[in-house]
Amino acid sequence: MAIIENTKQKKFKKRSSTLHAGVAKSDITTDEPGVVVNDPLYAKVLILNDGKIPVVIITMDVTAIGGRKISDGALPDVGEDFLPNLRGRIERELQIPGCNVLVNASHTHPPGQMLCSDEEQVERTFDAVRRAVENMMPVHIGFGKGREERISMNRTLRLKDGKHWTIRHSIPSPPDDVIENAGPIDHEIGIIRVDHLDGTPLAVVYNFACHLLFGDYLGHITANIPGYASKVIESSLGNGAMALFLQGAAGDVCDTTFKEFNRPRDVAQLGSALGQSTLNAWRKIKTDDATLKVISETVKLPRRTDINERVAELRQEQNALLASLRFTSLNFESFLPLYLKSERNLSCLSSVSPQGDHQDELSPNKAMATFNQKNIGKYLRNIRAMEYLSKIVDDIATLRKHQKLNEQSGEDTIDAEVMGIRIGNGILISSPAETLVEIGMNIKKSSSFSNTFVLGYTNGYLHYGCPASYYNKGGYEVTECLLAPEWQDIYEKKVTEIINKLESV
Repeated sequence: MAIIENTKQKKFKKRSSTLHAGVAKSDITTDEPGVVVNDPLYAKVLILNDGKIPVVIITMDVTAIGGRKISDGALPDVGEDFLPNLRGRIERELQIPGCNVLVNASHTHPPGQMLCSDEEQVERTFDAVRRAVENMMPVHIGFGKGREERISMNRTLRLKDGKHWTIRHSIPSPPDDVIENAGPIDHEIGIIRVDHLDGTPLAVVYNFACHLLFGDYLGHITANIPGYASKVIESSLGNGAMALFLQGAAGDVCDTTFKEFNRPRDVAQLGSALGQSTLNAWRKIKTDDATLKVISETVKLPRRTDINERVAELRQEQNALLASLRFTSLNFESFLPLYLKSERNLSCLSSVSPQGDHQDELSPNKAMATFNQKNIGKYLRNIRAMEYLSKIVDDIATLRKHQKLNEQSGEDTIDAEVMGIRIGNGILISSPAETLVEIGMNIKKSSSFSNTFVLGYTNGYLHYGCPASYYNKGGYEVTECLLAPEWQDIYEKKVTEIINKLESV
C-alpha cells in the first residue's frame, strides 16, 4: 500500500477561503445479535458552506434510499419516511434547507437485515450531520478524474441476434457462441479533493460506477468494494481524512469476478484497486476557494404500459422452446457417460471392421455410435433450451411484478427528484434510478462542465433507468423497470436544463 507523505506546512502557503467544510460519520449497522459483520456500514457526511449557501452531502452504505415499498419489500432496509424525516430535522434544528441535502446510496446488497432500526437510522445520520456542522473550518477544494479499468464490466451482453442477456446468479449466462460483445462501461473516477488551508486532507469524495451485489458466499455484512477502497484512502492519507463514496450510473455494471466459480470472492482486492487508483489521481488535483449553487427540481416520469406486449413475446419464445424438447431419448444418467465417452474419443465411433469399409458402415457398433451421437446432440440442444427457458420464466415473473407495482400505485407517473450541485468548476447531477451506464455517459458528454459527476441511487429509488433503445432487447434491467421508455428524454432534458442554470452562476 502506498503511503502519502504528510505535506503539512511543507509546500503550501496558507491562503484565505470563504468556503468552509465539516465531516463526520455514524455507524448504521444492525445491532442484531449473531450477525457477522465483515466491515461496518456508515452514514458519512460532508457539509460545505461558502458563506451564502450550505450543502449537505451524505453517503450511505445501504441498498437504496427509500426503496422498501416500491420494491415490494425486496429492498427492506431504508423506508420511504427516512429522507423526508432526515431533511425535516436538518431544516428545523440546523437551519439548512432540506432541498440542499443530497443522500446517495452505495447500493451494497444485504444478505439479510443490514441496518439499525428506522428511528436509529435517522438519529445516527442526523447526529453525523450535527457533528459535521460543529466541526466546520475553512478549506480549499478541487475536482479531478482518475481511471480504474480492472474491476468493473458491463454485465449485459449484446447477442448476435440483437438481443441483450444480463449476467446474473439467478439465471445461466448465455453460450459463448451467441455473444457479439459487451455493453459500454465508464471507467472514470470522479474525485473531489477537500483540504485544510495548510494542504493536509480533510475529505476525498470519489464517484465511480460499480454495482455492489453480494460481498462473499458466506452472507456476511459488508460495505463491499467502496468499504475497502475508503479504508485504503483513509489509511494512506492519515490526518483523520475521510473518504466518501458516491455511487454512479451503475445499473448495468458488475465487478469482473462476479460470476467466477473457481475461487472465493475477494471484494477487498477489488476495493484496494479502486482506492489506489483514486489516490493516484487525487495527488494531481489542485485546490482553491469555490462558491456553491444548488438546484433541486422534481419531474414526473411516465410509468410503462407495454408489459402485456413484452410478456406475449416471451410466451411465444417459451412455447417454441418447449416444443423443441420433444423426442428426447436420453435422461441425464444415460447422457453423461455417453457424452464423456464421446469427448474422450474412446471408441464411440467404434473400430474398423475386418470385413472392409462396406461392412464397417453396416456394423452394429458404427450404427450405435451414430445413433448415440444424434441423441447426445439433441440433449445438448435441450440444455441450451433449458437455459433460455430459465431466463424467460424469470423475465415474465419480473415483468408481472413491476406491472403489479405500477397498477397498485394508481398513477400514470412517478415523481423523481433531480438535483444539481455546482462546486467551483465541477458539478454533481443526481438520479433516483439505477441509471444505466449509457445514460450516465450521455450526461457527461453533453455537459458544459468537464468535471460532471453522475450519481444514481440518490434522493429516492425508482428501480432501473434504461435507455429507450433497450426496451425491445430483453436485458434484465428493462424487465426490472417501472418506467416507460419516454422517461429518458424527460430526464435528460431536465438534467440539461439544470446544468444550464448552474452554468449561469
